[in-house]
Amino acid sequence: MPKTPLASRPHDHSHCVHTALSEADTLCAQKGLRLTALRRRVLELVWQSHKPLGAYDILGVLSEQDGRRAAPPTVYRALDFLLENGLVHRIASLNAFVGCNHPEHAHQGQFLICRECHAAIELEQKIISDAIIQSAADVGFTVEGQTVEVVGLCSGCQGA
Repeated sequence: MPKTPLASRPHDHSHCVHTALSEADTLCAQKGLRLTALRRRVLELVWQSHKPLGAYDILGVLSEQDGRRAAPPTVYRALDFLLENGLVHRIASLNAFVGCNHPEHAHQGQFLICRECHAAIELEQKIISDAIIQSAADVGFTVEGQTVEVVGLCSGCQGA
């Protein structure tokens, strides 16, 4: 029986958020980067579920819950910082962002995205990345980056 990923199970996200913020603090300190209050808050919002969150959704929460009058470019700059430093991934098909499970090392993103509940399960399979790079090289193409997005139903939604 396959193991159900955490993203597909009901659970308290506060542990996920706490872990992500602690890792971000450590990584930024090691790299000499500033994790500003806004960047930290945006990362916290992205981690509050395992569902990809769009920039305008983040902006809405900042406005409604935090009373911040942040402009879209401010949120995009925070997201760019988080992306550049491996703390979040961008899900292109949804134009949304999800927290990175392995920010301590650079890697290519592979995601299983549930079309029903919208959970995004991050995989880290070097064999998939290597196969893409080799297949591209076979046709004379140099891979500069890759994100694999697979849409289907998570185990929780299959049983519903």
